[in-house]
Amino acid sequence: MKLLRLFIILMCLFGISNSCSSEVANGDDGNNMDPVVTDDEIVIDDDDSINGDEETTHPNILLIIADDMGLDATPGYDVGTLKPNMPNLQELASNGLTFTNVWAYSVCTPARASILTGKYGFRTNVLKVDDPLSTSEVSIHSYLDQNTDNAYAHAVVGKWHLSRSPDHPITMGVDYFAGFLGGGVPDYFNWSLVENGSSSTSREYTTTKFTDLAIDWVDEQTQPWFLWLAYNAPHTPFHLPPDGLHTQVGLTDNQADIDAEPRPYYLASLEAMDVEIGRLLASLSEEERDNTLIIFLGDNGTPNQVAQEYPNRRVKGSLYQGGINVPMIVSGTMVTRKGELEQALIGSTDLFATIAEVAGTGISEIEDSLSFRGLLDSPNGAQRQFVYTERGDDSGEIDQTIRNATHKYMLFADGTESLYDLSTDPFELTDLLDTGQLPLSSIDQLEMNALVNALTAIRQ
Repeated sequence: MKLLRLFIILMCLFGISNSCSSEVANGDDGNNMDPVVTDDEIVIDDDDSINGDEETTHPNILLIIADDMGLDATPGYDVGTLKPNMPNLQELASNGLTFTNVWAYSVCTPARASILTGKYGFRTNVLKVDDPLSTSEVSIHSYLDQNTDNAYAHAVVGKWHLSRSPDHPITMGVDYFAGFLGGGVPDYFNWSLVENGSSSTSREYTTTKFTDLAIDWVDEQTQPWFLWLAYNAPHTPFHLPPDGLHTQVGLTDNQADIDAEPRPYYLASLEAMDVEIGRLLASLSEEERDNTLIIFLGDNGTPNQVAQEYPNRRVKGSLYQGGINVPMIVSGTMVTRKGELEQALIGSTDLFATIAEVAGTGISEIEDSLSFRGLLDSPNGAQRQFVYTERGDDSGEIDQTIRNATHKYMLFADGTESLYDLSTDPFELTDLLDTGQLPLSSIDQLEMNALVNALTAIRQ
């Protein structure tokens, strides 16, 4: 902007402009000349006509993914009683929109593949932990390149978990990758950092290192950017974060203490992530922050050993609500609904179309992805009638589940079925297909029929 302003001023001062010189040559007096353009007026016109249009068409997009963070561990949700101190996340919620009915996958790898491709796992063959994503799939990064005329710089910082190949992120179309490839690190303070295919050992705390890398990358950008920041926090190993990054008291770095009572360490890891998110946001200029859409998402539910309120084993790794119903908070530019809760059904695949629409591609639905962009400023935006997810196993079998506004149907690989009325039974304590609950009421039967038909249509 400064260079453009200087250029325009020089044009007028030294007579480079044809219009200025022709008016002088023709003897036009001051009453016939165009109004004098002051420096301040140049700034306003420049912002409105150039940067303003660019910001409207191509806002920055920051996607933050937390690893193993369920509703019970997230401030602002009414599940769980022990919550981490996360003022930065709570500020995003206060100035944005909190979604309550977001479904992802029950484990890391398929959740990330669904976001990256906008496709269900049975289409990409990514259904369980460590399933590799084929490089024939089109990533959101490649899609943005192809449909915005390369308007965006983009990066993935943090956990990848879609292939063990060091070159896989770049092959998938990511401009810059820095993080680790697998499902976790053996030690948050001693781990292998892969940066655009090259590996080195890092002894910096992962949450802090990823934030440093993110800040440095954003600071280098001269065009709109899309940053996928995938923290591995609060995934195992449970640990004691560095001093100053958490408020939990009485913690030690003794492994026996951690194993005996892991929950406060899990909460401390979340608090450390929140501090670092705050540092990242604080590094943005006011102008850049105002032009950035921020999406915060959990990839799956809370691990069983630290979960709260959900029935045992119906958390991470399961298709019950504790495994797949994840937190999502959206804040920043384009979000005019402040401090509201949104109950629309959202799937993790929907982030693909949403990011694409926000980036100005002109699409709002593609593959298995439906944009929720319209909900950011209106409760009447496009919404799903059904949301679906699944879970694979080593034998190739797939468990499936689907829900609508009230009911949830589960079809397991062995042919057994379950039906829950989530409107009255949010923790899935009463299976309506249990012998003692049958026969179904007419309403429950209608709901089940609709869910079975929708599931059949999805899998065709």
